[in-house]
Amino acid sequence: QVQVVESGGGLVQPGGSLRLSCAVSGIRFSIYSLGWYRQAPGKQRELVARITSGGSTNYADSVKGRFTISRDNTKTTVYLQMNSLKPEDTAIYYCNAQFGRQYDYWGQGTQVTVSS
Repeated sequence: QVQVVESGGGLVQPGGSLRLSCAVSGIRFSIYSLGWYRQAPGKQRELVARITSGGSTNYADSVKGRFTISRDNTKTTVYLQMNSLKPEDTAIYYCNAQFGRQYDYWGQGTQVTVSS
C-alpha cells in the first residue's frame, strides 16, 4: 500500500522559514519524480517545485530563490525548505510522487499559514 504523508506545516511570520517533509512508502522511491504543489483558498492547485529521479529541479517563478526542494532516497523522503516566507505563500501544500502516467500518488496536504 502506498502512503504519502506530509508534515512540517504551521503558522509562521512573514520573513520566517519552514521545512516541509514528505515520507513516501510502498513504492520504488528512487525512480519517482517528486513534487510539491499548493492550493490557496479559491485558487487552483499549482506546482511549487519538482525534483526528478536524477536530481534535476524546477521551481515556480514565485518561489525561485526562496524555496529549495531536495530528496533523500535512503529515507524515502522529499523536503521543501521555505525561506523568506510571504503571506501569499499561505496555502495547503501537497506532496506528489509520479512515475509515468500510471503511477501518481498524492498526500493529504499540510497547511502553511504566513501571517503576523
